[in-house]
Amino acid sequence: MTNSAPAGPGPGPARRPDSLRRSAARRAAAVAGATVLAGTAAVCAPGVAYSAPRAAASAPPATGFGDCPPLPSGADPARWRCEVHSAAPVLTMGKVTVRLAPITMTHAEGPLPGGGDGQVWGAMHTAPTTVPGGLTGGGTTTAADDRAPVRDLSIQPEYGGRSDFYTGTFSLRFRLLDPLLAPGCTIGATAPVDFRLKRSGPSVWVSQDPPLIEFSAYDDTFTVPAAEHCGPLTPLLDRRLGLPAAEGNLMTYDASYTFKTYDHLPR
Repeated sequence: MTNSAPAGPGPGPARRPDSLRRSAARRAAAVAGATVLAGTAAVCAPGVAYSAPRAAASAPPATGFGDCPPLPSGADPARWRCEVHSAAPVLTMGKVTVRLAPITMTHAEGPLPGGGDGQVWGAMHTAPTTVPGGLTGGGTTTAADDRAPVRDLSIQPEYGGRSDFYTGTFSLRFRLLDPLLAPGCTIGATAPVDFRLKRSGPSVWVSQDPPLIEFSAYDDTFTVPAAEHCGPLTPLLDRRLGLPAAEGNLMTYDASYTFKTYDHLPR
């Protein structure tokens, strides 16, 4: 991703054909680096084999810029920008497919004082998602179902401690929540799940002011380890989820993102 803010619409005739306006917007988005994961634009051209339906909301991410991290010493605030993006991922790992609750990530990027591209992690926010069939893999539950605690399984992504948004990579752990599982039950506790996203189509510049870009990406190459720290039900849980899973996994990642340079952030 480039480290300068995108240029606004340039001067031109009072009326322009819609096709020309769309073409100009796409060119502006490309020049500005119109994906929050800069590496996805670099490592994968549009038109790859897999394309998921878009689910990104055409609105700035809800958390605002409160999670923007401090800049490295000597960094130029005018050349660093804080980026906030929200995604609506669909995750298949092992035997289970879920649409995760929206994920919001914040990070900063820009040129380092000594040269080279820098980035600083900010924060990640999301919520648990119910796993269909729950812990036993049975049907849906109701409040009156006395077996509901056995089936009440949820999954919550957590930041895995590694990210490189210039190459489109980041890691996640997945907390598993159920009354019968140990509190620390996690997929990727020892070694987080590493994702390397590839674009599944061109980015779309939705708004110039405020800047808002939508993009879709996916990864079908990651592996998923067995669950850890789940207590005596760990073998049952792994059979239920089909873990570990070396292949057949997929994340589709429809997202929108916005940004501000640090000299325009509230002080």
